[in-house]
Amino acid sequence: MADGVAPGTALPASADQLRAVAARFGTPAGVTAVAALETAAEELLAAFPDPWLRAFSLKANDVPVVVERLGAMGLAANVVSRGEWAVARRAGFANDRITLEGIGKTAADLRAAARAAADGVPLRWVAIESTDELEALAALAGRAGLGRGGRDPLDVLLRLNPAVAPETHAGLAVGHESSKFGMTETELTAAAAATPEAGPIRIRGIHLHVGSQLGAVDAWRDAVRRGLALFALVAAGRSGMDTLDVGGGFPVGAPGTVPSPGRFAEEAARLLAAVPAGRRPTRLATEPGRFLVARAGIIVASVLHVRERAGWGRVVVIDAGMTELVRPMLYGSYHRVAALTSLGVRVEPDAAAGAAGAPAASLARVDGPVCEATDTFGVHALPPLRRGDLVAIADSGAYAASMAMTYNGRPAMPQVLLEPDGALLLGRARGRVAMR
Repeated sequence: MADGVAPGTALPASADQLRAVAARFGTPAGVTAVAALETAAEELLAAFPDPWLRAFSLKANDVPVVVERLGAMGLAANVVSRGEWAVARRAGFANDRITLEGIGKTAADLRAAARAAADGVPLRWVAIESTDELEALAALAGRAGLGRGGRDPLDVLLRLNPAVAPETHAGLAVGHESSKFGMTETELTAAAAATPEAGPIRIRGIHLHVGSQLGAVDAWRDAVRRGLALFALVAAGRSGMDTLDVGGGFPVGAPGTVPSPGRFAEEAARLLAAVPAGRRPTRLATEPGRFLVARAGIIVASVLHVRERAGWGRVVVIDAGMTELVRPMLYGSYHRVAALTSLGVRVEPDAAAGAAGAPAASLARVDGPVCEATDTFGVHALPPLRRGDLVAIADSGAYAASMAMTYNGRPAMPQVLLEPDGALLLGRARGRVAMR
């Protein structure tokens, strides 16, 4: 399954607003439409209302002003490193609204979590990937004096690899049994059994994550079922366990083509209802990323070249590429490219085909400026274009800014917030080019 969105995606901003971004901030530029963030957050909150805990996964978008806005909409923060933890703090999140997970936690990451708890400002929890990591964190927490002298122990969740077959691109299927993430059921139960109840570490529950851009609920449902069964097994032998974190993975796609968060929530409700009350987790959490930000993002870019290529046809090279949005190269993801101007004349990208005054469109391959043949956004229907024309890349709010790179000496593009009233706010300035 490709990691992408159906071609008919409407832009969450007007062509005039996007042309204004180019005029004020230059290209390429990343834009986040706050109204689209609000729409996604409202849908998530409706699907998973209180007392569900809902956290935004910063790996999807680490622009502090975007994270701040999502926090104001009722989301907590889920981070995978001290770097993302620092972004969440700058965005106004207290530690008790931040959870730390991720397979790559370093000794410094774990030490920081233990120190924060010792200082009386613990994270909500730390999700543990392996017995090795659990032992390392327990040693650090013990040296920090946690669990004794009136200090609370450090709360952790144990991450389960649910060993399912996620309906997504193979590179996004983190819940597959062959993936590097999480513990098997045997490893998890052994880790729990080896952790004393009275000590520097307190096991509060189980964490799982099936994958990203899930095309169906089946594997997710199987994973949650296994998580609930394992929760009941482990909780029966120890006190204090109360939490199941079901991760994220809710997809973005054209309406009716992918399951909504509400569909996942329905499955969760059925599974929970089937568990006796005394064996059921009382604290439930979900931590989406892409679903909240993908639709809200647009990259505004300029045309650099238009050329004809034998055996292919029209090729349009723009000033945004894999350095700004790498996922088309990594996963073959589709992001609609729409014209904002044609031969220097303003056009409306969402005008109906054949509308009066709309220039005729034809297929063109849109490539980026990076010195790699794989730097391409694929084929799109576009009107006549020339150097200096503007285009918009849709659905780029997830895994663009957070995965951006400076390959070829390209500075990071600016990040602009588009307010509901049309105002433009610079959230992060363009990077600098260092000249010796």
